Amino acid sequence: MIISELQLIMPELSLLGFALLVILLDLFIKQKKVLAGVSIAGLIVSAGFTLLMWGAPTVDIFYGMVAVDRFALFFKLLLLVAAGLVILASQDYVSKFERFQGEYYALVLLSTFGMMLMAAATDLISIYVALELSSISLYVLASFLKDQKSTEAGLKYLLVGAVASAVLLYGMALVFGLTGHTCLICIADVIQGLPIAGLLESPALLLGIILLIAGFGFKIACVPFQMWVPDVYEGAPTPITAYLSVASKAAGFAVVLRVFFVTFGAPVWLSLDWGMLFAVLSAITMTVGNVVAIVQTNIKRLFGYSSIAQAGYLMVGLATVGMAAGTDALGQSGLLFFLASYAVTNLGAFIAIIAISNRIDSDMIDDYAGMGKRAPLLALALTLCLVSLTGLPPTAGLIAKIYIFSGAIHHGLLWLVIIGVINSCISAYYYFRVVKVMWLEAPASEGKVPSSWALRTALFLCCLFVLLLGVVPGCFIGIAEAAARIFGS
Repeated sequence: MIISELQLIMPELSLLGFALLVILLDLFIKQKKVLAGVSIAGLIVSAGFTLLMWGAPTVDIFYGMVAVDRFALFFKLLLLVAAGLVILASQDYVSKFERFQGEYYALVLLSTFGMMLMAAATDLISIYVALELSSISLYVLASFLKDQKSTEAGLKYLLVGAVASAVLLYGMALVFGLTGHTCLICIADVIQGLPIAGLLESPALLLGIILLIAGFGFKIACVPFQMWVPDVYEGAPTPITAYLSVASKAAGFAVVLRVFFVTFGAPVWLSLDWGMLFAVLSAITMTVGNVVAIVQTNIKRLFGYSSIAQAGYLMVGLATVGMAAGTDALGQSGLLFFLASYAVTNLGAFIAIIAISNRIDSDMIDDYAGMGKRAPLLALALTLCLVSLTGLPPTAGLIAKIYIFSGAIHHGLLWLVIIGVINSCISAYYYFRVVKVMWLEAPASEGKVPSSWALRTALFLCCLFVLLLGVVPGCFIGIAEAAARIFGS
């Protein structure tokens, strides 16, 4: 029984094996570029196992602690792709910590391993263990440069993360204490069996739900739990900033969606309540993120606040799931498609930033002046990604926003969609300010901006998918709907 169950978590086990292999090889080889190749190979092997499981029936393993379903497999593939692109883009950056490349690649793989488990976890205990496994790796990676800003970023991320972890654990303890279960489905059965009066007379259970939202809110960087984002994004190594903005957020939304849909999806009034709570948080988050981003002069801090705003858009999908009360999977599939679109778009932007900032040794937006002349392809790629983040055609961002907003309108959240559209207009100001600086201002020098083939490959793949998701989204929408359908059944 255990052997057959181990076969169902081969994507995670193979990735863990390659992470250990990277650490061992680092002790014996001098050509550290080999470590990057081994890491990419590990991600490919893990992705291969994941793809082989796509058509398999849904099953719970390890006494209901982990699920193998298309919802989890979708996020596993997304996380593996994100990690692979980050490792490719890191080839132009690892010279800043040349002695510790083995640790760097191993930590990226281990954090991916933890996030993959997060997406599949169906028990409060397994969720917490997976979340901590990924978080500890990210705390170390954020401080990897060991300079003042990077050390500050890692310390702030660790301290705020520890508080958020304690809040989350306290919420889990309250839910367990009042239901007697840690299994998500078992908790749902207990809650559904309670009369409305009994549930309302249990403030501790409602407090536990609120604490869960607060704890997970840190992971997805929504207001008011976003205070760590700008400083951590600025101080962390740029590839890790990209990884945090995409992979960590995707894993966070995966676990939030599973917990709230499965555990608190019924009774209907409870689902409507947390759906409306997420709707209010969504409106506040996107507004705060976009308004504060306007005054930023550092491009990594700008993308930090942009990431907060994007979390607000993604929470429109969570709100839709709650307001739909399990009647359809439109909210889930819209959220999944938006996450995929956001992942390739934000990674593409950060990969271009890595190439440019390495050459000019600055993250200030004004220093990007004239990049359209010095590095036209990099500037064009960054422009395409900024257009997609704004939500304009013919990019993935437009389709993603139409998809997620249409679901919200269908379930009575027109007011939230109006706020989202207004915020998209606000975001155009600071996104296109970067475009203006790159294309219309005079360059400070005439020097070209070189980059490695690995970085150019990663950037090309991101831009290709930004266009594919925007021009021919049908196939990708079908994948998102299949993942959501299995999850909701």
